[in-house]
Amino acid sequence: MSKECACKTNQVMILACSGGSNVGQLSNQAAIELTREGVGTMFCLAGIGGNLSGFVQSAVDVPKMVVMDGCQIGCAKAIFKEAGVDLRGHIVLTDLGIEKNKDFDLKPEDLAKVKEAARKAIV
Repeated sequence: MSKECACKTNQVMILACSGGSNVGQLSNQAAIELTREGVGTMFCLAGIGGNLSGFVQSAVDVPKMVVMDGCQIGCAKAIFKEAGVDLRGHIVLTDLGIEKNKDFDLKPEDLAKVKEAARKAIV
């Protein structure tokens, strides 16, 4: 089995925490929609967390990125720190005024807020 990343990004890497709460799932859905809209390419945060060399190198090499953490626990931020990759374009959804809970019926207005913040955070 290859340890190389099977996904190629062009200019903007989009990474979402995808955790087990509404804000994790909002970050995941925002990443999917931003990819569909051509803003960038959703990328595998777990591959970086697993310290798979191709994934880590892709995160180092990509010109621009946005990293979305659902809450202040900061799992995505910790993954980048452990991998030794500079964190760029980082947003935390609870900082946008979205309350963390276990309601997986995502609100369209929250999703719109996350997508707008992600677009603005790309660096």
